[in-house]
Amino acid sequence: MINFKNIMSIAFFGFIGGILRYLLGVWFAFNGTIIVNIIGCFLLAFLTYFLLESGTPASWVTLGLGTGLIGSFTTFSSFCLDVVKLAELHSNTYMLTYLTISIAGGYLSAFCGKKLGKLSGHSMKWRNKM
Repeated sequence: MINFKNIMSIAFFGFIGGILRYLLGVWFAFNGTIIVNIIGCFLLAFLTYFLLESGTPASWVTLGLGTGLIGSFTTFSSFCLDVVKLAELHSNTYMLTYLTISIAGGYLSAFCGKKLGKLSGHSMKWRNKM
């Protein structure tokens, strides 16, 4: 069922994520894609596990943060286009380095985000019970 509050939350947080994505792209040029995707992997895992451990808030909050903020902040399409550009403009070594940093960095960031999110959420839940 379509919920207006969910749509507004996704739109609001999506606006913020898109602006942050743009700014990091301007500040870091070509490397902005790697940076936003690695940060996004961490944040999505952190928020997911933090919210699960601390007690899930309203669905409009989780949708706004996950789908809106992180969804508009990260960019798989730009990542793929960057790989294609690198294959055409640079050596295969540079392209493979880019792929390795993106994939390994994203995985490690998501892993760290999960661990920190679970720990933080569990800690918050414990403090709220006191």
